[in-house]
Amino acid sequence: MLSEDFSNAALVLIGHGSTKNADSGVPVFKQAGVLRQRRLFAEVREAFWKQDPQVERVLPELNHDRIFLVPFFISDGYFSENVIPKALGFELKVDEPFQRVRRSGRQMVFYCRAVGSHPGMTRLLLSRADQVIRQFPFPRTPKPKDISLFIAGHGTEQDSNSRVSVERQLEAIRQQNLYSDVHAVYLEEEPRIASCYETARARNIVLVPFFISDGLHVQEDIPSMLGEPERLVRERLQNGQAPWRNPTEKRGKLVWCASAVGTDPMMSEVILERVREAAQWAACDFHT
Repeated sequence: MLSEDFSNAALVLIGHGSTKNADSGVPVFKQAGVLRQRRLFAEVREAFWKQDPQVERVLPELNHDRIFLVPFFISDGYFSENVIPKALGFELKVDEPFQRVRRSGRQMVFYCRAVGSHPGMTRLLLSRADQVIRQFPFPRTPKPKDISLFIAGHGTEQDSNSRVSVERQLEAIRQQNLYSDVHAVYLEEEPRIASCYETARARNIVLVPFFISDGLHVQEDIPSMLGEPERLVRERLQNGQAPWRNPTEKRGKLVWCASAVGTDPMMSEVILERVREAAQWAACDFHT
């Protein structure tokens, strides 16, 4: 069993980033700041694919014995498993730990799996759903058995793996038998987010965005797809208000919309679990 002493290690939290929306990188900076304060690592850095500081520039600046690269992505999808690792010199042709470890002299670089595919995300999704109805009870907090829960993912036709994380969480939550019914909906794939009104068995709908940040998709696209006029959504955002008022009555349903799961304070524990998992790979790293 390898030691969990990371005092000689660096952690790099890698986000997608955006050149259009400065807020998309906020969760990366927030979680990196939380972990930096805990002083578990010699250094904690933020890095991005689409904005500064870019990961290809950050990595050469680190001289620690161990470097853990943690993709702060929801799925083991197109960017986290193809584009970014390839740019950093990792060839992930098969799902084998040894392909995620690279040695250069005394230094070992670990490319971890995405945070969103970790089993611990189930706890965060349930926490998000519980928090939003407790924060905005109307007229009182509904019981879980009176709620239809929807997990909202992005979805993309570029990579079928993009929805795997959502579907795994869907099944994990269904097995707990907490809610009236549990479903997945998507921005860019069927079933679409707007279908929740026809699908829900209960009058109360709670929708949890399975996204890293409260960016444009969560702040604008999801409220609009749920039926809020785009003009009203933008006016609220411009005035510093929440784009969706919890709960809102639409089409005979009461709808609560939570904030993105990636902003949850417990996310730092999932990041650490990915690091601990990767640290074990060193034992079998070069035996193939």
